[in-house]
Amino acid sequence: MCARALWYNVGMNIEEQAIRYLFQSEPETVFCVPAIIKTLGLRGKAAKRLPSLLREMVRSGELIEKRRGYYRAGVGVGSLTGTLRLTRSGAGVVTDDTTGQQVFVESHDVGRAIHGDRVTVSYRKGGRTDPVGIIRSIDESAVRDVVGTIRQIGEKTYVSPLNPVYHNDFLLAEPGNAKPGDRVVVRVQRGERRDDQLVATLLEVIGPEDKPSLDTLAIVRQYELPEAFPAEVVAEAEQVAARLSDPGPREDLRDRFILTIDPASARDFDDAISLEQDAEGNRVLGVHIADVSHFVQKDSLLDREAYRRNRSIYLVDKVVPMLPEQLSNSVCSLMPGEDRLTFSVFITYDANAKVLNSRFAKTIIRSSQRLAYEEAIALLEDRPVTPACGPLDPRTTPMLKATLELTRQLKKLRERNAALEMASQEVDIILDSEGRMTGIHAASNDESHQLIECCMVAANEAVAKALITNQIPILNRFHESPDEEKIAKVELELRKLGIRPRNLREPKELAALLKNTADHPLKYHIHALVLRAMRRALYSAKQHGHFGLALTYYAHFTSPIRRYPDLVLHRQLAGYLCGGVSGGRVGQAWLDRAAAYATEREMVADEAERALTEIKKYRFLQQQLDDRKPITYDAVVVSVKNYGFFVDVIDLQVSGMVHISGISKQFVNFNPTTETLNAGKLEIKAGMQLQVFIAKVDFPARRLDFAYVQGSAKDVWNGGRHAEETRKAAIAKTRGRKSARGKGPGRFRNNATTPNTPKPFGKRKRDK
Repeated sequence: MCARALWYNVGMNIEEQAIRYLFQSEPETVFCVPAIIKTLGLRGKAAKRLPSLLREMVRSGELIEKRRGYYRAGVGVGSLTGTLRLTRSGAGVVTDDTTGQQVFVESHDVGRAIHGDRVTVSYRKGGRTDPVGIIRSIDESAVRDVVGTIRQIGEKTYVSPLNPVYHNDFLLAEPGNAKPGDRVVVRVQRGERRDDQLVATLLEVIGPEDKPSLDTLAIVRQYELPEAFPAEVVAEAEQVAARLSDPGPREDLRDRFILTIDPASARDFDDAISLEQDAEGNRVLGVHIADVSHFVQKDSLLDREAYRRNRSIYLVDKVVPMLPEQLSNSVCSLMPGEDRLTFSVFITYDANAKVLNSRFAKTIIRSSQRLAYEEAIALLEDRPVTPACGPLDPRTTPMLKATLELTRQLKKLRERNAALEMASQEVDIILDSEGRMTGIHAASNDESHQLIECCMVAANEAVAKALITNQIPILNRFHESPDEEKIAKVELELRKLGIRPRNLREPKELAALLKNTADHPLKYHIHALVLRAMRRALYSAKQHGHFGLALTYYAHFTSPIRRYPDLVLHRQLAGYLCGGVSGGRVGQAWLDRAAAYATEREMVADEAERALTEIKKYRFLQQQLDDRKPITYDAVVVSVKNYGFFVDVIDLQVSGMVHISGISKQFVNFNPTTETLNAGKLEIKAGMQLQVFIAKVDFPARRLDFAYVQGSAKDVWNGGRHAEETRKAAIAKTRGRKSARGKGPGRFRNNATTPNTPKPFGKRKRDK
């Protein structure tokens, strides 16, 4: 029975039942109010009642308002069973392991559940556009291996967890040979009754927590990252490497000029590009990706291990690879002058960068030139270069410049479609031989990086569009529009900075804000505000589109050496091109599970990378206190409270607090209306630039306290001056203070009553 027929045949609550039937029959469709009226044939008072009825159904959780006036089916009033993932704030997300459906749980609704527990959550009514729930039962207690530090309090031994999602120490009954100050691995589980307290059992002693060289091992253990490949997997990798000499039917491109551009330290080159003209004078961009699927056969030992790992993890001083180096750094790596098997995407553009057609083929190439990004940008800027990898081919510079012209056009087209261009200050950390951080510098994101990124995005889009439009379900890269409540908060924060944004719920206005503030003194802070309001990109077996890139079709294809979803897409594209029984199709249930698992593994990888970086930064700042040689950093005031103000330290990519006691010797007044701190002529407000240096490091609480360099405050709207002599005097004063005891992060817990610092806004990888 269609929705319109139902409208005429039901009695009580006719409108609500008709709406419910409409959304249940098309759960993935987003309807606007006029479309609902037309579909259901509503007239008169029924049509007028519709908006209020929709709002009531949103409050009950039956519908979700995607943006003003647009609705889709919600999760309804019911329950969901899944795995709980907590954040350091204490809140969490429960994810259904089969469908990937997620429900947000506020910290006060978590109860006794801990990170990793399998729980049942009941939906509760609320005004959020995302489903919110309360944990009703712990169905299966997680048995977790947790890394922590031994603390001795009286006669009892405790383990202080390294991961801040655990908010309590664990009692350790038998410490064995572990000593106070040691980092250890313990197994944490509940007693026989579900309401029993958590019990920790010692599994491994890693070593002293003040030894930086052990930080990586601690993170590997904490996040249960895979280490050495099983011997049988390595043996299979060595055997399948011989398949390089048996390429099968392929298009031979070894006479074409093809180049790779990668970081100078890279060893796995999984992509290369070419640019040519066809007979009509149109440009043909070639994106050539290592054909990993030729070597890693479905359901082989290699394939199962690759699926388990799901992606390569890039820690500060270590790579945890998805594939053995016999493949990733050898036969699958597109090294210059070597025959390599690839999967190529050819996209033909006209003079205005409009796509005329796309073509895909299994190919064999021989890379003609390998460049580091630093070498590529030098060539684009007409600076002399002697490539580290062989002599410079005379065709390199002309092709680079032609490709740059094309990608600039593509970038403008993306801007017209409201693609978001974030200015994030990514950083590289420098370590010494003992694993101690010695410095930090901004990572480059010049036009050589943007050129390659643009080519990869174009190839990803082309493959996704070809398969989806031919009714082949794939693992999509899904990025949902931001939560309206969070966007409203961004608008409020921007107004505090003196910026009057238009309606940021409109994608074009949001994109315009980012573009218009690209050269603003506070651009990193402004863009970080927007980034925090964004939802996380994830994998989905359903086609939803990518909000950030403003693309209808998008999936990951260009990095099969380091991401398993890319390898799946390679197999599907190959199946589609070859025809056959399946034609590239994969079972929907498998895709749902694979999408949920790939998203989960990506989250683990991101958390592990961020956690190790955080440890190194905290050690670096603690060392400044121990040496009594604090370094001065430029900072931006992000919020002002009655007890002090919070800052973002851009160069370090950390956040911290400056306590009110360190602002001025005069009486400091807090104005709640303007949210400013005032002491004489000094006024501290959001958006102000000033200088700070580290005053206190509390690693367990993940809190950094900074001291304000007197006289350095600079109002970016009204100008200002740095007082160098005041800065030096402040640093000299700090050097006379007694530094915190201990040698490394995680020595003690802070009992201060001031709130924790907001979590660092660490670097975000570009979505390729």
